[in-house]
Amino acid sequence: MKAHICVVAACLTVGAPLGFAAEKPAKADDPAFIKKAAFAIDSNVAAWYKRQKLDVPAVTDDATFLRRAFLVAIGRIPTGEEARAFLEIEDPAKRTQLIDYLMKSKGYSSTMTNWAFDLLRVTDSRPGFQGNFEPYRNWVRTALENNMHWDQFTNALLASVGDGWDPNTAAVGYYTRDRGMPLDNLANSMRVFLGSRMECAQCHDDPFNKSTERHEFFELAAFTAGQNSYRQNLMKDLWDELGDATKRNSVDYEVAQVMWDGVYGLSLGGTGEGKIALPSDYQYRDGTPGEMIGAKTPFGKTVRMSEKHDKGDGRKELADWVTTKTGEQFASVAANRMWKRVMGRGVYEPADEYKPTKDLQSPELMAGLISLMVELDYDLNAFQKVLLNTKTFQFVPNPQPSSVPGGDDFHGRQLTRLSAEQLWDSLITLAGGDPDKLPRRSLDDRIYVNNKPVLVGKKNMVQVSKEVLALDSEEKVRDYFNKLLGEVRTGGASGSSSNSDMMGMSGKVNRYGKDAAVRASELPSPAPREHLLYLFGQSDRVVVDGSSREPNVGQVLSLMNGFVQNQLVNNTGAALYKSLEGATTDEEKVRRLYVTILNRTPSTEEMGWMKDELKRSKENGVRNIVSALVMSSEFLFLQ
Repeated sequence: MKAHICVVAACLTVGAPLGFAAEKPAKADDPAFIKKAAFAIDSNVAAWYKRQKLDVPAVTDDATFLRRAFLVAIGRIPTGEEARAFLEIEDPAKRTQLIDYLMKSKGYSSTMTNWAFDLLRVTDSRPGFQGNFEPYRNWVRTALENNMHWDQFTNALLASVGDGWDPNTAAVGYYTRDRGMPLDNLANSMRVFLGSRMECAQCHDDPFNKSTERHEFFELAAFTAGQNSYRQNLMKDLWDELGDATKRNSVDYEVAQVMWDGVYGLSLGGTGEGKIALPSDYQYRDGTPGEMIGAKTPFGKTVRMSEKHDKGDGRKELADWVTTKTGEQFASVAANRMWKRVMGRGVYEPADEYKPTKDLQSPELMAGLISLMVELDYDLNAFQKVLLNTKTFQFVPNPQPSSVPGGDDFHGRQLTRLSAEQLWDSLITLAGGDPDKLPRRSLDDRIYVNNKPVLVGKKNMVQVSKEVLALDSEEKVRDYFNKLLGEVRTGGASGSSSNSDMMGMSGKVNRYGKDAAVRASELPSPAPREHLLYLFGQSDRVVVDGSSREPNVGQVLSLMNGFVQNQLVNNTGAALYKSLEGATTDEEKVRRLYVTILNRTPSTEEMGWMKDELKRSKENGVRNIVSALVMSSEFLFLQ
């Protein structure tokens, strides 16, 4: 047993930084920098307590820290082996080592993917659209896996243009996901990246935000005006011909759909016109309906584009303004979102409504967080790593609500229900062990006709999209369609694929259905309504941050009669039962179940209850204990 613990413990030690010279480590891998930055944050929090004449909370115990760190950093509870390894190690540096281990694990990008999907409303498809957003979804996930810094991530989304299937330009899904709703898309962009709520100004001057007028909103919208599919007009006549109701179920129509929605529908032409016409119902004296106005930013450093020129590049100008010319606002919103992710509540709330630092309860803290975000070049992984290393993150749980209106009083971590994704990922950990060892969902770039993949290993959507978007006449589009139709009917390709294309198409596609016991980040987005994720409040990806942690009766019934009973309580092959291997006494069995499920050892009183249950219920005793612990409030809440 001790040998096993030592092996697992070795995984928790700090490894050499990757990709950096040893004498000049990255700040995120520099223990001295992390310690100094964490201390600065704790000092600001302690100063707040001193001003309020309050005692600083105590640091929580190892078991609470273990579960909290796992759920926050990687979105799941530890496996039984991970929990025992940490709890049984006698090393004063083990908390720091655990944080290093978690922030370098695959689980980090998985839980950040859930966060980003919710924030950006990433869906696999949309109503009335026969294509899919597979390449955009994959782009977001890959960017987070590669730890793309937040300013670069934001810039890539807002300035995107081109082929939706090209890995280098698939970020255009940010706009094509909202095709036909450019004003809503812009309002969401301002909310997501700058914490500015401008949605009301689409129709009228905002009565709640006196600084936002309708004219200003349309000046801002001018930066992104002209979000058209690239060259889709070349296929319009062909599409109208094949769109006849009598042809809707034909192979011809299905193949045309591959090009119309699958390629053109995911592409984004233009670069942002920089000018826009005021709507026909415009009602204020500063403009007239139909008047063409130029782009102009409403705050921060002024950026203008004239309505008299065809310069373009409006989206690029917008992206640059958002990330570099809005003063502290971009960094503040990013820092506050990460603070909320780690600490459970934003320094200011709502987290997507920016508040100037000078107006906050603790301006010194927010100023320090903004400075740290900038110093780390918007590296969200490094920023969260600092927060996880603070004493503030390690404060004892506090069941009482914050005493500071619209913000955090830091008086211990607030108790919160697990998110749908945290709960699901924790349940599958109990059922199957470490889910991060499973292959992640890969890009499915196969061509689908009648919901079945065709030309597998011969041609894929990346190749088709590249070839279709290169066509510059209606005649060439018709010729390509006829050629692709022939290949689908015969099951063969023209042989024009390069060796590199063929290598890319020969790889195995990992695609998980709704019933797969894999991470929430690998499942369909959003989950179907009958899924546990939906029942426990996963966002339907319609609005920004649309998830909920509110309880309901359906959740209880789902736990009693669904996944918990089928995959845990009644499944003798579940990973949690394997944790009992080698346990020779009832006391050891109870202890291991507690450590595996609740990540702590039982109290003396609990041990007595559970031992009595094992004696009374015999072979059903273990299953009854599992059911009770998983259904408990302690399991369903994050302390």
